[in-house]
Amino acid sequence: MKNRYAVILVAGQGTRMKSKLKKELHPILGRPMIQYVLDALEPTSIEKTVSIVGHSKEEVKQTIGNVSEYVTQEEQLGTGHAVIQAKELLQDKAGTTIVVCGDTPLITAETFEKLFEHHESSQSKATILTTKLENPTGYGRVVRNEHNGVEKIVEHKDASDIERNINEINTGTYCFDNEALFEALAKVGNDNVQGEYYVTDVIEILKQQNDKVSAYVVEDANETIGINDKVALAEASKIMQRRINEAHLRNGVTILDPENTYISAEVSIEADATIYPGSVISGQTTIDSETHIGPNSEISNSIIGEAAHIRQSVVSNSKIGNKVKIGPYAHIRPETTIKDDVKIGNFVEVKKSEIAQGTKVSHLSYIGDASLGEEVNIGSGAVTVNYDGSNKHNTVIGDQAFIGCNVNLIAPVTIENGGFVAAGSTITKDVPEESLAFGRAKQVNKEGYAKKLMNKK
Repeated sequence: MKNRYAVILVAGQGTRMKSKLKKELHPILGRPMIQYVLDALEPTSIEKTVSIVGHSKEEVKQTIGNVSEYVTQEEQLGTGHAVIQAKELLQDKAGTTIVVCGDTPLITAETFEKLFEHHESSQSKATILTTKLENPTGYGRVVRNEHNGVEKIVEHKDASDIERNINEINTGTYCFDNEALFEALAKVGNDNVQGEYYVTDVIEILKQQNDKVSAYVVEDANETIGINDKVALAEASKIMQRRINEAHLRNGVTILDPENTYISAEVSIEADATIYPGSVISGQTTIDSETHIGPNSEISNSIIGEAAHIRQSVVSNSKIGNKVKIGPYAHIRPETTIKDDVKIGNFVEVKKSEIAQGTKVSHLSYIGDASLGEEVNIGSGAVTVNYDGSNKHNTVIGDQAFIGCNVNLIAPVTIENGGFVAAGSTITKDVPEESLAFGRAKQVNKEGYAKKLMNKK
């Protein structure tokens, strides 16, 4: 295998997106579109990746990270001008360089690999990734000769009537012999209406030198969609959604309504899990077998155990055990660990806490910065009061403790094993093992006073 290099074009402003956010950073199912390009290139054994940056370059670098080197295109003077910015990093290297735009997130790793293989096996100096469209209006046509080799690329506006009937189009992705690429780029001029330098001119220069130029046709034209506006972004999101959901379905996951279920590419789901409509699952999330998610649940960067049920709830950056029941309308915030057989009921919020096996927090409670033991019962309206206005404090509740309804536990405080806190109490001191604690204001009844109040009204 030859050495392989990648040049990713991500310098343009992308004005048609009509957004402050850089075009290539717009998310598709929760991930920046350029991330899909990088991930698809990764399995193809790229030795060096060079990203050509310009507008919003710091945001692009932050997103891509150290998987790429960077060169800045100070002025955006065309695709050829962009690629030549990588000259100092690549020009003397032998091997194959792929040139791909950062706004083509649907090209698969399989297609990239087949493009490389076709280019290298055919000993071409350049290979164009092409596809065929029923309506190719507006695209550059790939004109072939009598031997089915590539003769030239002609833009739609410059094409003859016969050429416009060609349905094979240039997708804007290429493989080049690296040394031939930079030799040809040095000869590219800007004698055109836009005054720009184009990669397509490299093809013409190579043909004039009698170098071999070939094309690899990708059958699924959807892979080659370039994202230039929000309409195309929505279309690409739907295609990616369908692709990801179909893969899970084929792996044995039940998705009741794939058109209304949103799962990002890095999510892992075991067979026999069930995903209900309206659910959004993203990030580094893993879901075990026989678990039910949704309807209308949002899970991100979390580990969900076997046979868990999460209904109409939000879980983020947390670990959920086996046979846990969450929801409806619960919120599990980051750094929470919930062990097996726990119940988190409706309108319960849990934050940065650990809840041990068999504990129940059934409804209308807040558990924050807390450690709950096994088989604890938390009554309705109970609150761990963790914030004093300056610092967060911890609450510890031992095994088999009972916390009554509408209890305030003023942290830092510990309820030891078997402790019982009466309903309506505000607890400021530790409760010893198997002790009853209550802290209520003294009740005062003033007979007939309510009637006087009503008369005044």
